[in-house]
Order: sequence, then C-alpha cells, then structure tokens
Amino acid sequence: MTTLPVNERFHTWQGEGCHLGKSAYFIRLQGCPVKCPWCDSAGTWHPDHLPEEVEKAEPEALAEAAFASGCEIVVLTGGEPAVHDLHELTYALGIRSLPVHLETCGAFPIRGAFDWITLSPKWDALPLDENLAEAHELKIIVEDETSIEKWVAELEGRHQIENVWLHPEWSLLNDESRKPQGEAVLAIISEWVKEHGSPYRAGYQLHKVYDVDRLDPASRPLVPLGGDPERGI
Repeated sequence: MTTLPVNERFHTWQGEGCHLGKSAYFIRLQGCPVKCPWCDSAGTWHPDHLPEEVEKAEPEALAEAAFASGCEIVVLTGGEPAVHDLHELTYALGIRSLPVHLETCGAFPIRGAFDWITLSPKWDALPLDENLAEAHELKIIVEDETSIEKWVAELEGRHQIENVWLHPEWSLLNDESRKPQGEAVLAIISEWVKEHGSPYRAGYQLHKVYDVDRLDPASRPLVPLGGDPERGI
C-alpha cells in the first residue's frame, strides 16, 4: 500500500474560513515547492527547519486515527498536499463517512475526492483554472496595501467562488517592527469589504489566537519565517 509523508497529525478545530470552529482532524503532509517567505509551516519544506524524522503513514492508518478522534471534518494540508496522490487517503476517509477538506494553493492537479476545497493562491505558483472551478472558497493572503487589487486583477473572470476571504499576513501582526504595515493591511481589508461586499469577507486565523493546536501533543510548534524573503530557499 502507498504511504504518505506526514509532518504532523492532530485533533483541533478549524480556525478559519466557512467551517470556522468545527472539530477537525488535521493531516499536514510533508513537502512544498512554493516556499512562501512568510510560511508558518516551514518545517514541511525548509532545510533549516525539517523535523528529525518524518512519519511514513499508510492511508488506512491515517483514516482510522481520524475516525477514532471523533472529529467532524478531516483537513488535508501542508506544505502543499496536492503534490501527493491522495486518492487512497480520501477513499479511506470517505468509507468512514468523514467529510474531507483540502487546503491548497491550486497550482497542482488535485488527485482525490474532496467534499470541500479551500484554495489560497500564491504568486510563485498560480492556480490552475480547473482547480478554481472546483474550489468552494478562496483565501487571499494580504501582504501589503496593494495585494487585494493585484489578486482581483489576476483572478478576474477565472472563478465564480462565492466566498473570498481576505486574510492579513500573520507575521505582520506579530512583529513589532512591522506593526504599522500590519495595521495598514487590516485597514485595507476592512475598507475593501465595506466598499465591495460579497463575495469578499474579512478573514482571520482564530486558532492562533486560541493557540488551540498545541492542546494536542501531536501538534508541532509553528515555524514562522516572518515574511523575510532572505529566509526562503
């Protein structure tokens, strides 16, 4: 049977998007070719932060662990989970009646059956039209005061997604030296939503406020790169 490289797997709740607050079992897969400078899960790809050992797990075992957790949904994330063939894992989860969610940048063909797809586009790996057509929600990371306009121009006419979340780039809100930039990003998100309304919605990573992931001992500490391009590879 196929195995998948797992960075971590743990029981928490979904901290963002349309399924905010739902009990969720997260399976974070190893590997990502996109390498964002503000990545908060750099342990999935950055050579300076790789774990000493990466679990090689069979889809059946992952599905059974998710089922045993009593979760409401299962979220496959990364890294970039779509670089892996997820057919066997989604099948194993599906026969246990577990709704399967995917978090992806959308730049790679999606292999597997999913009940919900969150697509968060990245400039270094733009989303495929076929994935935009399948996505249920968009999550745009707002890095500066021009980000929203740039993404709207890039994606114009390419999707009809009803929920477009505008998320402040997290490291801006946790670095005192970048606080003015972070405040400007929050302000531009607020004004954009007030002016344009649907499909745009103000987003946030509420699980980080609660620090809920760490309540499960299987969760690894975050590895934020802090928005520093020099720390990307």
